[in-house]
Amino acid sequence: MAPRWHILRTDGALTLCRQLPPRFDVAASTTLPMGDPVRLAHQIRQDMWRALQRVRGFSPVVQLTREGDVIRLTAGGRVAGPVAPGLSAQIADLLACPAHRARWVAQAGRSGRVLR
Repeated sequence: MAPRWHILRTDGALTLCRQLPPRFDVAASTTLPMGDPVRLAHQIRQDMWRALQRVRGFSPVVQLTREGDVIRLTAGGRVAGPVAPGLSAQIADLLACPAHRARWVAQAGRSGRVLR
């Protein structure tokens, strides 16, 4: 059975996607404190999917890149068809939500692993 999610690792970066190659038709970015990149990517992907599951043809992509002592997070994904106006803003709102951010950071900090 093929893996459901692809985890692509390069020096200082991790990308979680469903389809290869990963593609950002829509995206938003933020920074977060260091933490376990796999846990962080999956938590963000799950919340993004919950928020955008009604967007026809949407396939989430989460990319984490180390920038000094923080992680640069780009979340969004592939959209089969036209990108609805405001979709980037919805993703940006999700990434800015204090409750989500606190949960992501707490979950990602539990393992002690960091992005290398």
